[in-house]
Formats: sequence, C-alpha cells, structure tokens
Amino acid sequence: MTRQKIPRTGIRGHLEDSISAFLQKFPDLHLGGQEDFHDERRKHLEVFGIHNIPKDKVHPIHEVEFTGIKGPHGTVPIRVLYPSSGEENRKSNKAGGLIYFHGGGYTVGSVDEFENGLRTLAELSGVQIYTVEYKLAPEFRFPTQLDEYDAVIDALQGDFGKCRGISTVLGGGDSAGGNMTAAITLRRKDNGKKPLDAQILFYPEARVPFDTPAAVENNTGHYLECNGIFSFADHYLPRGTPPTAVYTNGFDRLRDVGVEYASKLQEAGNKVIWRHYNGMTHGWVQMTAWSEAAQSAVKDVASDIKALAYRS
Repeated sequence: MTRQKIPRTGIRGHLEDSISAFLQKFPDLHLGGQEDFHDERRKHLEVFGIHNIPKDKVHPIHEVEFTGIKGPHGTVPIRVLYPSSGEENRKSNKAGGLIYFHGGGYTVGSVDEFENGLRTLAELSGVQIYTVEYKLAPEFRFPTQLDEYDAVIDALQGDFGKCRGISTVLGGGDSAGGNMTAAITLRRKDNGKKPLDAQILFYPEARVPFDTPAAVENNTGHYLECNGIFSFADHYLPRGTPPTAVYTNGFDRLRDVGVEYASKLQEAGNKVIWRHYNGMTHGWVQMTAWSEAAQSAVKDVASDIKALAYRS
C-alpha cells in the first residue's frame, strides 16, 4: 500500500509459487482465449465453483442468504454473505455493505466462482458482501449491467439495505467488475444520484490496455489472455469520485491501466489506496483455495474495506 505519489506503470517481480502451481495444475483455464466463451464458462465453474472446491478448502462464513431485487431488465439475483464479525453492527444498524460485481470479461463468470474468496473478505472486514448475478454479455449488452448495478445500489441505500442493518454502501469488483464499478460511480455523479461511500477495484479494466508495457510482458500464459480484452472499457475521467482502493498485479495484462487509473484519481485530488503485488496474476480473488499469497492479498483488502466502511 502507498500513501505516496502513485506511478503511471507497475512492475513485476517473481511469480508467486502458489500461483504458478495453480496455473500449471489447470493449464486449460483461460479468460479470453481461443475457445468458445461457452466452454470458458463451463471450465470456470468446474474449477472455481464453490460446489467443486474441496470441502477443506471452502472458507467459513456465518450466514449466506439467497435473495434478489426487481431490476429494470427483470429479476437481479443477489447472494448475501453475512460475517460473524459483523453481527453486532448488523443488529445495531451500523453495518457496512459491499456490492460486488464479478469479473470475467462481461461474458464469463458467476457468483458461485467468487463466493469462496469473498467469504474470507467478509469475515475479515466485518462487512456484508452482496454478490450480484448480473446478466452476462453477449446475451445482454451494455448498458444492461450498469442499469442493474444502479438498481442494486438504490436498493441497498434504501429499504432493502435498512432491513439488513446497512448504513454504509460500498461498490466493488474485479477486472470487468472493476470497470463497471468505476463506470457506475461516474454515472451516478452525472445523474445527481447519491454516491457510493467508497469503491474497491481489484485489477480493474480501466481502459483497453494494448499500448502498455504490461500487455507486452504478460501477453499470454498467465490466465488472462491479452487478445481477449475487447470490451466497452472507456478511459474514464476520474474527478470527484468517492474514496477508492485499487489493487494491481505484476503478472497482469491490466496492470498498467489499473496503476494509471489510480494515479489519475490521485492527481485529480481523490483519496486513493493503492496496493501492488509484484508476484501476482489476474484473478487471485478466485484462487484463495489454492494460494496462500492470494489469501494474504484478500487480508490486505479486508483491512482496507473495514477502514473505509467503518471509518476506523
């Protein structure tokens, strides 16, 4: 983490052994590879789905609620992770809530694949996590996902959140989910709507990254395929946003655009927490069952989220 001036590009060191071992164990697992995206969806569920993770690797959580809201394009399923460490705040209506939009290039991924790592994040931070099963592309195209994000924020800031003890609402996500979080933050500002209290961006796709050193260094072989990054990602104008935490990785095609975004936020006068992991690759939120380094990174994030949610 740094409180100093953030650079415009990141660096990479030695790839963490546990991450390297994971990638070798699942050599056919890619995001944005050459295969059909339907096959990528299936393979991701086979590896990361919480129902397929060995029972001794599933992280504990106090309570899981399966619920949903009525959205602008139909029902929006939501899975709520209630940590035991947050029960006192829940009962006293002082709980923090993090809305989480998962990554996967807007096309791949599900809540099942992210629940395990987010369980740890919830328990360590004391913050309730609202994981959203948003509608995927290409079946549903932009701005469907942002419309659903907007509706979930409204719900959590309203009665849906109040009956669950929520007083502080954060938004977050990894990769494409980080892009959508940054986008919805700015859209709500433009529309004069109540802002998020903070945004948490895990290796965000802040813009298309092909002109960066990271895209050359990490072109292929570390899970996220560079040629797979074709999306609606914009080069946002980061001005007047809520406090932001940004997490970037050395072995990541999106490394430099994430660092660049954090730098621009800081230069524009925003409060920014930035942590860079030289030896990590894209997707470590999903890898906590296999990697101690991923678990350590989640602990860092939990500490930041706790501070942002509870002003501690």
